[in-house]
Amino acid sequence: MTTVNRLTADDDLFLKLHSLYGNALVNQLAWRFDEPLDRTLLDRFHTQLATGFLARRVRRARTPLARPYWLPATRSLPLSWDSTPISEDEILDWYFAQSRVDFDPTTGRVWRLSAVPTTTGGTLVSLVTSHVASDGGAVLFAVGDALTRLTGDDLSASSGRRTAARTLTEATRSPSSGRLVGQAPRHAVRANLFDAGRQLRAVAKGIRAAIAARAVTEPDRNPRPDTPPLALPPRWSPADLVVQLDLAAWNAAAAAHSGTTNGLLIALGAGLLGRSGRVGDTADIRVDIPHSMRTPDDPRANATTGLPIAVTYRTGHRIDLPAVRAAVKKAAIAYRDPATTPALQHLQPLQMVLPRFVLHRFARTAKAPECLCTNLGETAQTVADIAGHRAAAVLMRPVVCTNDTDMFRRVEVGISLSFTTDGHTITLAVTGADPDYFPTRTTLRTLVTAELESWGLTPHFW
Repeated sequence: MTTVNRLTADDDLFLKLHSLYGNALVNQLAWRFDEPLDRTLLDRFHTQLATGFLARRVRRARTPLARPYWLPATRSLPLSWDSTPISEDEILDWYFAQSRVDFDPTTGRVWRLSAVPTTTGGTLVSLVTSHVASDGGAVLFAVGDALTRLTGDDLSASSGRRTAARTLTEATRSPSSGRLVGQAPRHAVRANLFDAGRQLRAVAKGIRAAIAARAVTEPDRNPRPDTPPLALPPRWSPADLVVQLDLAAWNAAAAAHSGTTNGLLIALGAGLLGRSGRVGDTADIRVDIPHSMRTPDDPRANATTGLPIAVTYRTGHRIDLPAVRAAVKKAAIAYRDPATTPALQHLQPLQMVLPRFVLHRFARTAKAPECLCTNLGETAQTVADIAGHRAAAVLMRPVVCTNDTDMFRRVEVGISLSFTTDGHTITLAVTGADPDYFPTRTTLRTLVTAELESWGLTPHFW
């Protein structure tokens, strides 16, 4: 049964950041097909997405302190279809260009599906989503659900029970339409007053927990070095790469140094930050590791927490993989217990009720992660097949969008890595978002090549 689905503290924070910075950060699910895909198929895929879990919009509550809630969207951005084929060396630029989109969480325009043919006869497909309305887990669930319904339409059409050309009006009557997204409260005033009371109790509980956990600390981030800035244009696009590697070779390298698959990913991120000169010798780099909290039939747009660990960088040496493994284990155990969870985590209910101008002031002085490492494993393979067409590669990554060059320096953003695999090949997305330490894609590629070679790994770049 669909119920009222209030925004979480993470949803609320991303919504406030959207109002301040716009689409500074989006998520991208990207498919690379070696075969052509018909536009009609993608139109039908778009229709299923437009009536599923991603199709949500924010409705603000009129009662003070009551949380906004999600409603099924009634609008979506149309499929972006470019009929002009692109060449191999234009692929990365095309994927990045899809991040240039204006989202509006209040209308439900929070995702865009795009596609383009390649000169080699393949097809590139991109789904860019607003972080306000979905984290990576929500995107994978929504796409998997849409693909299941798309396949179901194909089977129904082939058996003659109904046509595959399903209209949007018909689609909105599907049991999946609005499923888990939420509905408006039946008695709005009463429901919102009740929620406002719950929020006040949550704030009080959070403050008490924060006081109890005031001695709990987490790794500090390194301040950005005060070096002369490079001569760059006023607006800048972060350097991005996609590299493919052999999974067996990756795991062999990790095992040879007493590490794990995930540990080597973290080591690679920390090593790249150190090689760039962004941190110095013996620096303890803060690495943030996204960890999904999503449960079955979870209605939340964002259900991810971050595990921060400290990784020591030593110039000319590989990162210590056993130390990384121990740090990850310690952080995971700590975040399961409120008593060992940092105080700031307990104050999320307070964040939701603070006036917008106060949060905007905090946001303007907040810092971005210096190193973010996301390991999606084989989860993206659940959406690799679109109606019988199997993608040669699937990639999921955060995209740091084009913005003011000085803004990147002010928030001190560093580097992010996103890891996916099909069980044989790793597809690794790397983004260097510090304009003075990763000024160009060529600079980033040189650093990535050197770091991978130090582990005995051979990269194959897109």
